[in-house]
Amino acid sequence: MDLIIIGSGPGGYRAAVLAALQGLEVTLVEADVWGGCCLNRGCVPKKDWHHSARLLVQSERLAQRGLLGRLQPDLERAWTHQRRVVGRVRESYLDYLTRLGVRREHGWGRLDGPGRVIIDGDTGQRRIEARHIVIASGSHPRLPPGVTLQPDRILTTDELFQRPLPPGRRVALVGGGVIASELAFILRQFGLELEWISGTTPPWQRLPFSAAARRTLQETLQASGTPEPRRARLRSAEADDTTVRIQLDDGHTLEVDWLLLATGRVPHSRGLGLETVGIHPEGDGRLPVDRHLRLAPGLHAIGDCIGGAMTANQALADAATVIHNIRHPEHPLQRRQHDVPLAIYSAVELARVGLNEEEAEDAGHEPAVGFSAFASDPKALGEDAAEGFVRLVADMDRGTLLGAEAVGHGAGELIHQISGLPDPDQALRHLAHSAYNHPSRSEQWQNAAETLAAKWGLKHWLWEDR
Repeated sequence: MDLIIIGSGPGGYRAAVLAALQGLEVTLVEADVWGGCCLNRGCVPKKDWHHSARLLVQSERLAQRGLLGRLQPDLERAWTHQRRVVGRVRESYLDYLTRLGVRREHGWGRLDGPGRVIIDGDTGQRRIEARHIVIASGSHPRLPPGVTLQPDRILTTDELFQRPLPPGRRVALVGGGVIASELAFILRQFGLELEWISGTTPPWQRLPFSAAARRTLQETLQASGTPEPRRARLRSAEADDTTVRIQLDDGHTLEVDWLLLATGRVPHSRGLGLETVGIHPEGDGRLPVDRHLRLAPGLHAIGDCIGGAMTANQALADAATVIHNIRHPEHPLQRRQHDVPLAIYSAVELARVGLNEEEAEDAGHEPAVGFSAFASDPKALGEDAAEGFVRLVADMDRGTLLGAEAVGHGAGELIHQISGLPDPDQALRHLAHSAYNHPSRSEQWQNAAETLAAKWGLKHWLWEDR
């Protein structure tokens, strides 16, 4: 066996596919549901709901377009719909693995020394060996101190998408990060009476985006009817058969039908047999990989279990890196982070890649910024979705593109035009000289590049020979 992968989420799946396509013999081990968190209880079902929530918001403006009527939310049917989508994606996922010849083992996989894995499965225990092992064990929800989960009353986002929805419409959402900012918008559009508890700092101040992006998110959340987050911390939560009673550190008491915790995630590193190869997780559970994603000779780790940006996007990029390094150990790649996009799907979409101004300055650059808004974009105006903008960050001395940000409808797709650029030294010229469909939101990248060049004296980087 060439490769054993523990965990079938985005990173594990992608690693298995890439390895099989390059002729390696691969076994993929999964203890839970095939597809991991992203497919079953994260990215995929959440984006399904986000699309429906956006349709509900847009329906309020349909009458002025000559489209009469009003959509009514039905969260129970929406839950059933996302399960159908998840099931169809999983079916395709498993079929592709089968066609590639990837062997699947359902059971708990743990190390048993160098190159060996024990699988505790439904039919007993077995041991398999391989030249390389990749741990892609993912993460699990972080629970606030003193809070215990209770079915149908106190749950995390893991349970939200995998079990039928709890009874009742009064919901408290605890969290101030990306997931909470997304779910606050989604659940409110589906008609729930939402109490959002975000901690002492407003969520839009924590997100790794520009002040203008965070301000746009705040404004669009307010315009969508999403309640202002309560700036308090959860002290305790007690549930009976019908109600959850919540105590906050500001002295307030809340009573709701159910409580949803979106308080972050923790790398999953327990029970993996790491001690058999002399590996010990960091204090927060992260696996201590080197810059090439290696734990030890022949042992690698990717995705959430190594910390950093705990996103499917990062896990997918890690998978490509680790398979390259297994195939080409003489020319190993380092973990990619800055060139992996980050996106938020809330009342407005936010996406970024690369460095922002502060990060650019810390890295020794003198940043120049180009900006172009959707407020006058004919495509955006025609869609009644003109909020947002695009921004480019470049080095003022060399004209090198350092980073980009997109805010508005389709931002998660628009950012790929930047993340896919192969040469940052030629990127501004490429954006300025590309031909664009008109009208399109993509044209704003061209406007931003030209504005940046004119404002910061970089015209020669776009229109003259260098």
